[in-house]
Amino acid sequence: MANVKLVFSGGTEYECYERTLVAYVNAKGGLYVSITDTEDDDERSNQQHTVLDRDTAIKLSKELRKQIALMDEYDG
Repeated sequence: MANVKLVFSGGTEYECYERTLVAYVNAKGGLYVSITDTEDDDERSNQQHTVLDRDTAIKLSKELRKQIALMDEYDG
């Protein structure tokens, strides 16, 4: 398995450019997902995270695909 972390930053058009989303498989095999507010210096409140098992991660990916398809309704 590759040792990879994906980091996504919000776009300025959505006014969330100071937040990042990180996703990677942790040492126990769970999908670790965190959202960090990089403007907030308080380490206790600047990050929210969760760890998903495989079945939940698959369900999340399917739901994301559905919601992305709905974004077409708002294009141009």
